[in-house]
Amino acid sequence: MPNRRVVITGGAGFLGSHLAEELLQRGDEVIVLDNFITGNPDNLAGLPQDNLTIVKYDVTTFIPVSGPVDLIMHFASPASPIDYLQLPIQTLKVGSLGTHNALGLAKAKKATFLLASTSEVYGDPQVHPQREDYWGFVNPVGPRGVYDEAKRFAEAMTMAYHRYHGVDTRIVRIFNTYGPRMRLNDGRVIPAFLSQALRREPLTVFGDGLQTRSFCFVSDLVDGILRLAESGYTDPVNIGNPGEFTILQLAQIVSELADLPLEIRHMDLPEDDPKVRQPDITKARELLGWEPKVPLREGLKTTLDWFSKVI
Repeated sequence: MPNRRVVITGGAGFLGSHLAEELLQRGDEVIVLDNFITGNPDNLAGLPQDNLTIVKYDVTTFIPVSGPVDLIMHFASPASPIDYLQLPIQTLKVGSLGTHNALGLAKAKKATFLLASTSEVYGDPQVHPQREDYWGFVNPVGPRGVYDEAKRFAEAMTMAYHRYHGVDTRIVRIFNTYGPRMRLNDGRVIPAFLSQALRREPLTVFGDGLQTRSFCFVSDLVDGILRLAESGYTDPVNIGNPGEFTILQLAQIVSELADLPLEIRHMDLPEDDPKVRQPDITKARELLGWEPKVPLREGLKTTLDWFSKVI
């Protein structure tokens, strides 16, 4: 479906910039809206500029876009704990007001709307692996609740616009994703480990390190998201790599890739930190014909090489 006009909110962020790059390569025109609180215009600097428009804008206010729009991808939000714990009100506003405004634009333009939701809607899950029909176990008043509940509200708002206004909507629940263009000080485990390894520092592990995560390389995620956008399927879909690793296993792999002896520094586990995280991707396989292709070691090596050039 080439030659579309696509709006990406948060398009200067890690995921948004990779989506913009892929869409531009497919021949689409891309309009990026970003207030650059956590996004970085440098993420877009190397992209083809002919069909790219970058607008510094806060989507928690009315979103004016002239001309036709075919697809709106709502990725605006702080996404790492270090960001949403420092920006709790902004996180809640972009999940509520920003989602409302982006959906209003989709309604006005008769455009398809895709919401970037998250595996955090499952909270500290009591069902494992997590299927889309699991409603989650979230502490709404804990410090992480500002992100979890913002995304849960955004999902509810998206479905309301679909049911009552007939907006063509998609919801992708994104599991841990990594790759080039992540910020060194992002606060999530892979950029933390890789930057510490490059600085020859001990790797910081919270708690005993036996909590699990599933890591998806960014190119696989982008492929899954764009398949979902073109699918016609409106209910939430998990996109992530079902390979499950403990944080200690991840630390061991990083130390081997960086050719370092494994040295761990343990710190207290953050409040409400999930003990397990693993997507059930049955829907993605059956509906989209999608599954991840990049093994963890290969993706980490690519990301480590990129980090080594910017650290």
